[in-house]
Amino acid sequence: MNETVNPIVTFDRILSEVGKYYGDKLVQHGPNFRGVDWNSEESQELRYQQLLKVLDTTSVFSINDYGCGYGALIEFLIARGYTFRYRGFDISKPMVDKAIELHHGIEGCEFVSEGSSLAQADYTVASGIFNVRLRTTEAEWKEYVLYTIERMAEISKKGFAFNMLTKYSDRDRMRSDLYYADPEYIFWFCKANISRFVSLLHDYPLYEFTVIVKK
Repeated sequence: MNETVNPIVTFDRILSEVGKYYGDKLVQHGPNFRGVDWNSEESQELRYQQLLKVLDTTSVFSINDYGCGYGALIEFLIARGYTFRYRGFDISKPMVDKAIELHHGIEGCEFVSEGSSLAQADYTVASGIFNVRLRTTEAEWKEYVLYTIERMAEISKKGFAFNMLTKYSDRDRMRSDLYYADPEYIFWFCKANISRFVSLLHDYPLYEFTVIVKK
């Protein structure tokens, strides 16, 4: 039986707390990998490499960056010579403000701080948005995760991709404020509820996995 989430549930508290967490990281470290809570620039780019396997880059595409931070994905796409239209969304207003400041004048790129402002694009990608649950219970965070996956599906015409920390992480390195997901369950949820075309990538050297869903 397919599992669905309650569309009436709101996640205002979660969004407020997580938004403040990342806003504080930006103030502390500035617009770099530490400002979005990654350990290194190399790991940040490795995550992009996995997520962008969802793309067909042989023609112009549009992309939603769900949890865009300060917009680092734009430089990654430009460096690879892709032709694209980009819309970044982040729940942290300081992140969005910094992204606008850094990318002002780049044609075809815009940023929003309201999820309702995200229109359909060819693709949606999300890096790291499911990791930091802070004081939210695992059950509530799981519901938030599934709701957000369904939301990404709604705003993606051709496909979407996201990453999550894995429950197969080393126990002595796991933190109580982070969420470690079951990759088999997340794969099943996407397969049963969204699309027949789902890939699970768990073969790169980070304590996480990437899910790619194509329509």
